[in-house]
Amino acid sequence: MSFANLSTLASQRPLRVLLVNAGEADALTWAGLVQPLRMAAAMLGRDAFQLDTMTPAQVMLAQPGWDTGAHTGLHIALLVADEADRTMAPDLARAVTERIRTARYWGGVGAGVLWLALAGVLAGVRVALPWALYGDTESITDRAILTQHLFELDGRHLSCCGGAASIDFALTLVEQLCGVNVQATIKEKLCIERVRSHDERQRIALQARFGALQPRLSEAVTLMETNIEEPLSTDDIANLVGLSRRQLERLFKQYLDSLPSRYYLELRLQRARQLLLETNHSIVQVGLMCGFSSGSHFSTAFGALFGNTPREERQRKLAS
Repeated sequence: MSFANLSTLASQRPLRVLLVNAGEADALTWAGLVQPLRMAAAMLGRDAFQLDTMTPAQVMLAQPGWDTGAHTGLHIALLVADEADRTMAPDLARAVTERIRTARYWGGVGAGVLWLALAGVLAGVRVALPWALYGDTESITDRAILTQHLFELDGRHLSCCGGAASIDFALTLVEQLCGVNVQATIKEKLCIERVRSHDERQRIALQARFGALQPRLSEAVTLMETNIEEPLSTDDIANLVGLSRRQLERLFKQYLDSLPSRYYLELRLQRARQLLLETNHSIVQVGLMCGFSSGSHFSTAFGALFGNTPREERQRKLAS
């Protein structure tokens, strides 16, 4: 689902957002999320944007009905944490989960994503889990669909891997909820030039998760990442890592839920998007630099993945 769907909340007055911090107050995951939203709330005023922050204990002690109000309930509620080894007492975890699920859109950031998945409320939902927590996912793989993206919106469910990606996530929320002008002002104040898209990958995740256990899979992806301009064939990659094509395809399907060819194509298109946004190379040059000899093939593949053409992507850069 596109994050543009959140723009339907933009007309709500007041817009009510709740952030529940179960981690450290000075952690990057928390600060990166809360600061852009606080700045947006200050710019718009409390009549337009109400941002509340609470600890899990405060949520549990809150009076019944605080999150519904006479005219409007919570629009967005997120459980935020930066450390997975922290645990909440079962009654506390249950109370927090129940409260944030009253919001129109709800979910977790950082370790908060894992906690919600362990609570069983993200069954069948695509979630962006921090790569550092992938080792703790055995018990939730049948309950949530893990992606390697920075953040996700699936139905009513929001998730973000945390860390520096919290800033991109918060600024994306600001854009949809408050408009591009508010986002631009906050970007300027924070000296941020580019907001990463939700579907950009947690690059370090693959090595962190599979490097030791699946060295050939990691080696295959490294070959892809270092051969963008002149792509290798699947057979070439399989031979170079000492596997048959079928064995390589089985590894990609099992661990990355993709075929090698599809994964490789997405890597090239992600690189193309980065070049379109960050350089002045022509669209034709970008296509060639990412292994597309045909302009029409480049445009079609780009549109299928991102929902707009390379030209529209470049125009978005120029308009920002």
